[in-house]
Amino acid sequence: MPDDLIPRTDGIRETPLAEALSERYLAYALSTITARSLPDVRDGLKPVHRRLLWAMHQLKLDPNTGFKKCARIVGDVMGKYHPHGDSSIYDAMVRLAQDFAARYMLVEGQGNFGNIDGDNPAAMRYTEARLTEVAAAMLDGIDQDAVDFRATYDGEEQEPLVLPSGFPNLLANGSNGIAVGMATSIPPHNAGELLAAALVLVKTPDAPLDALLEHIQGPDFPTGGLLVESKESMREAYATGRGGFRLRARWAVERGKNGLWSIVVTEIPYQVQKSRLVEQIAALLEEKKLPLLADLRDESTDKVRLVFEPRSRTIEPAHLMESLFRATALESRLSLNMNVLDASRIPRVMGLKEVLRAWLDHRQVVLVRRSQYRLSAIERRLEILAGMLIAYLNLDEVIRIIREEDEPKAQLMRTFSLSDIQAEAILNMRLRSLRKLEEMEIKKEHEKLSTEGAALRSLLEDPKKQWQKIGREIEATRKAFGETTEIGRRRTDIGDLPDPVVLDEGAFIEREAITVILSEKGWIRAQKGTLAPDAEVKVKDGDRVQILVPCETTDRLTLFATNGRAYTIKADTIPRGRGDGQPVRLLLDLAQEDSVVTFFVWKPGETFLLARQDGRGFLTGSEDLLAEKRTGKTLLNVDPGVEASLCLRLGDADHLAVIGENRKMLAFPLEQVPRMQRGAGVRLQAYKDGGMADAKAFRLADGLSWKLGEKLRVERDLTNWLGARGSAGRMPPSGFPKSGKFGG
Repeated sequence: MPDDLIPRTDGIRETPLAEALSERYLAYALSTITARSLPDVRDGLKPVHRRLLWAMHQLKLDPNTGFKKCARIVGDVMGKYHPHGDSSIYDAMVRLAQDFAARYMLVEGQGNFGNIDGDNPAAMRYTEARLTEVAAAMLDGIDQDAVDFRATYDGEEQEPLVLPSGFPNLLANGSNGIAVGMATSIPPHNAGELLAAALVLVKTPDAPLDALLEHIQGPDFPTGGLLVESKESMREAYATGRGGFRLRARWAVERGKNGLWSIVVTEIPYQVQKSRLVEQIAALLEEKKLPLLADLRDESTDKVRLVFEPRSRTIEPAHLMESLFRATALESRLSLNMNVLDASRIPRVMGLKEVLRAWLDHRQVVLVRRSQYRLSAIERRLEILAGMLIAYLNLDEVIRIIREEDEPKAQLMRTFSLSDIQAEAILNMRLRSLRKLEEMEIKKEHEKLSTEGAALRSLLEDPKKQWQKIGREIEATRKAFGETTEIGRRRTDIGDLPDPVVLDEGAFIEREAITVILSEKGWIRAQKGTLAPDAEVKVKDGDRVQILVPCETTDRLTLFATNGRAYTIKADTIPRGRGDGQPVRLLLDLAQEDSVVTFFVWKPGETFLLARQDGRGFLTGSEDLLAEKRTGKTLLNVDPGVEASLCLRLGDADHLAVIGENRKMLAFPLEQVPRMQRGAGVRLQAYKDGGMADAKAFRLADGLSWKLGEKLRVERDLTNWLGARGSAGRMPPSGFPKSGKFGG
């Protein structure tokens, strides 16, 4: 038998590596999704939070009891239910106890639990905790067989698969998590609004989404703020379960003397650490990227108070805040991705109505299970009470049997047709319970429990009654945590979409004169001040200056390359200093074989001539030259071996003079050249050999001028050279430069 067919007897199974990796990674991914990162749609909790609340319930840390050390709680959770690090468990508990992190706190902390500045909480040995009323509502009924339990990781304890959740925790407190290949992001909402919408679904199960949105205005963050998002956008997000919300800080203007004013921010966006926000704004101030802002003061105590001083009292407050919203975390966008585990533990994205429906269906399951549990308890008690009543009716015989019979229990069961439970209860009765008053109490209890049992049977048989009871429970929860209570008061206001504030792009940049230096080898840098055209500028050895562009830091520069593409560079982004700068190809996506044709300050409303080496070209506007992307914008189509060679500003010219490499010159009206946004253009001059050498725009009334050495020559009689566009032209006037260039 070949060796490879001999069966292995050492317990080792050979598996291809790809298969083994796939199998193990899939198991890890599923574990991350279902047991760590995604919340359950029914109670809105991840396993660590659920285990925390269950452990605190087991420790009897109810809202009306004393506190216990967090170290004790974390120890119980880690030892019995959650075999992970103590720091991760404590961090999860701390978040449940932070009023700036959780909209409705599930844990009430005593001690230092951190603050909105981002400071860490005290160690768990110093802090104490207990459950809140909201957590108690989440756990209500858990001891009445309301939910399923499973064995813990070591099999020694039991833990709930889900909490009864008498509070709509998923949407009220929100959730964030990143699993393998999926994530969830649910912002917190107002519980009173959620409960009102749930009541609509209870009364009208097929109610449309718009009926729910009449009650749910949008997210309600613990840190307040102003929600500025269109209703159409929010409706789309709630319908699909995916979207986002724009949240701004709350601010007001405080007026001082002599027209002075300042802006005071009292609420900042959710999940923004105040200390980091202040550091961010201070860094932008130092970098001179907030020219409208003069100073920032943090006057916060336990309440947020950030004071912004404008650089000038003539600045509009709205303009100052708009600059801050655009540049800092005073405006944040919070995403909505309601990716949750449904009742069958399958992850999927749900819309608002589907999430509320899942919670209500869970509440119905909890109601039915609690009712069945209570009915079973009532039936057991009624059975015992019935046996006791039989004993009272036959008291003398019962006493005789107990005193005289060797097996009184069996004899009682035979004599009075009692069950084992009834006989045991009679034998366990105390002598003082034989008084007449006790018999009357048992009859009252029997009657009361019989009535309650009948009501429970009726409830279990009629779904309509079940939903009526659920509606009453929701009303009670709304009364406890709704809009009329301090905890339920809406904190985040819903604002209209802000009016667009048009700000000059240069308003965010300190205006300063600079000179941009571009070398022939493509190195670019900016130097402070305006340099003269003949100024001595140091460049790398073997390189020399190609173009000097005097401008200001607020300007935009246009670079036109031989590939026919136009690029836009913001002057303030060009590296400063007296070093070599950096290659322009790092600022732009410019290929190594492409070179710069021209480089100049962009201005609106101008007209340019773009031309190729073969004498084809067209006119275009300066707006068409703008290209904010690194890749630029293709304007002049080029062919292999034919590059773009000219980008000429026309000014107020009315004619164009073109000279070819064959030293023939042609002049014609500019109106003969079409205006285009993109293309190869039209023929400007015809050539048998070679291509275009240069072109110049001019006013016919002023004549055509060119440089000859240091002198400027002007030819006013252009009769011999005026013709139609696309003609061959004639030899240039005497005295025209041998270089074939109008510039000398």
